[in-house]
Amino acid sequence: QVQLVESGGGLVRAGGSLRLSCAASGRTFSNYAMAWFRQAPGKERGFVASIGRNGRTTYTNSLEGRLSISRDNAKKTTYLQMDSLKPEDTAVYYCAADRVYTYDSATSRSPEEYEYWGQGTQVTVSS
Repeated sequence: QVQLVESGGGLVRAGGSLRLSCAASGRTFSNYAMAWFRQAPGKERGFVASIGRNGRTTYTNSLEGRLSISRDNAKKTTYLQMDSLKPEDTAVYYCAADRVYTYDSATSRSPEEYEYWGQGTQVTVSS
């Protein structure tokens, strides 16, 4: 069992930056691929970024260049740095974990592949 707790959301003006954190507790953090998803009102939950056990990162095409996902296995924490924020980035951002048995496995963009989820953190970008 893995528990995930997101933090770092809030209200920011367009063009600003936020750094989201996802703190994990429970099983060995380094055995999990980690990802961020987001869900805006009335929309489906969508993939934002992921980072594998080997540190390899993947980003959704529409946001690449404005995001950076990272992980600190010693602190059991995943981060999402978001820059040049736009009003359309407003959403609840969720952290997710996927137990991966092969170190070099690619990460998934599908929320169905992730077994554990945080409660979400609200990001609101004003124009």
